[in-house]
Amino acid sequence: MGLIEFSKLPVNTLVGADWKTFKAVTEGQHVAKEKRTKFLLTKAICRLLSLAVPLQERRYRKLLADQPLEHDPVFILGHWRSGTTFVHNILAQDPRFGYTTTYQTVFPHYMMAMQGLFKPVMGWLMPSHRPTDNMELAPDLPQEEEFALQNTCPVSYYLFWFYPERMQEYCDRYLTMKKATPEEIKDFKEKFEKMVKISMWNSRYGVKDAQYLSKNPPHTGKVKTLVEMYPNAKFIYLMRNPYTVFESSRSFFTNTIAPLELHSIPLDQMEKNILRNYMELYHAYQEQKKYIPEGNLMEVRFEDIEQDAMGLAERMYRELSLPGWENAKPHIEKYINGKKGYKKNQYQYDPRTVQLVNDAWGQVLDEWGYDRL
Repeated sequence: MGLIEFSKLPVNTLVGADWKTFKAVTEGQHVAKEKRTKFLLTKAICRLLSLAVPLQERRYRKLLADQPLEHDPVFILGHWRSGTTFVHNILAQDPRFGYTTTYQTVFPHYMMAMQGLFKPVMGWLMPSHRPTDNMELAPDLPQEEEFALQNTCPVSYYLFWFYPERMQEYCDRYLTMKKATPEEIKDFKEKFEKMVKISMWNSRYGVKDAQYLSKNPPHTGKVKTLVEMYPNAKFIYLMRNPYTVFESSRSFFTNTIAPLELHSIPLDQMEKNILRNYMELYHAYQEQKKYIPEGNLMEVRFEDIEQDAMGLAERMYRELSLPGWENAKPHIEKYINGKKGYKKNQYQYDPRTVQLVNDAWGQVLDEWGYDRL
């Protein structure tokens, strides 16, 4: 446990944004009276830290801006709470895979400069495990990159973490990008490419044949954009029992992110948003996966990974033609063996939950072969 409990954070993660992004994200937004102090403290720290942003910008332009990636990335997709973190952690054991770290997601502008100062402080303050599911947390562990993106450009679905009243709007603009402008899509592409290059510099500098490993549920709705950027990217799409996904998502979106909010919405509205946006993400993926070249996509049920994680990892390497399995195997095996006995959250599905999922996600239950309760 770190010095500060996540539920008692005095600021939110926008402290690590650059000042231009902070202003774009917060301008004209509704901040609840009881959240005003948190907002002002976040704003003050962000403004102070932003003075150091040019240090990284100069190093990036000098060292990385004109350097192409050696390989197109591997993308782990799926709705939140579908097991993407577990698969990410498994594959990240491969020494050739680079990734975005937890530290980088909060402080993306202080990687190539000032990391030595900020990272120890973050490690001292942050909790050692994720409050949602007891997964380990540490500054250098792999993390989903959307947290970093929300601090580098205002084209991020996770803005709803601060402003949940606009959750559905952010879904259509930044999750599925149905209503994103050409300028917003261009901004996303530029900022994501930059973040990937810095991630590789940080996590796999000097590693021969290194490749970026992405785990980011919001990418599930923008496959077409990703293929435009990386024509030979590999994709792993995870499916999980929708009843479990709903229960876990509701817990995550209503409890874990509460300390980051600058206003709140009723639980029933959050439930409606989860149910609606799940299907938006599902349909966006189903429509866009046709852009993925043959042989570059593997779809797998998380329950199968739970039964045979080692076997599924080997299948991923084989079916996606990923190099280096024999070298990666002992590292992956050690990680998986270390997780034996790990106790997941157990969910009891009450009749109301069952009805909500059956009514809203019945199509997914049937198409993925999960029995209706």
